[in-house]
Parts: sequence; structure tokens; C-alpha cells
Amino acid sequence: MNAPADDRPPPRYIGLFGRRVRMPHSRPLRVTIGIALLLGGCLWFLPILGLWMIPLGLLVLSHEFATIRRWRRRAVVWRERRRRS
Repeated sequence: MNAPADDRPPPRYIGLFGRRVRMPHSRPLRVTIGIALLLGGCLWFLPILGLWMIPLGLLVLSHEFATIRRWRRRAVVWRERRRRS
């Protein structure tokens, strides 16, 4: 007999600098990771933590929330227009 079909959605990936990073299946875990990255970015003056965490947190959250997704898409369009000119 065949194994039962898995009802979970396919895994989500984030593209970072040409690499694909797999995100967890659990939505609450993804939201928690995104918020933790944003909060860590606010503590940029401490060692290890830095401002690099803020865009990464927004990128993780953009896969969950439509408002942040729109901001990300606008930023990509703006960057591409600026790069072409």
C-alpha cells in the first residue's frame, strides 16, 4: 500500500544572497522568529546583534502578513527602477 498523502503545505523558503533558507512549517514559530529578529535589531549597539536583523525580521514576517509583503514588493520595485537608471 502507498503511504498516506501529507496534508502539510510545501515548505517555504527565503532567498538570501543567492541562497535558499528553509523556514519552519509552524506559522507561530515563523512569526516569533521574525519578531525576535526585529527586537534584536533594536539592540544593535550590543555585540553580535546588529541592524542587519531588522531587514531579515521584516523579510520573515513578509511571508506571513500582507502589509509587510506590500512594503517588501515596493522596496524591490524601487530598487530595480533605481538600478536600471
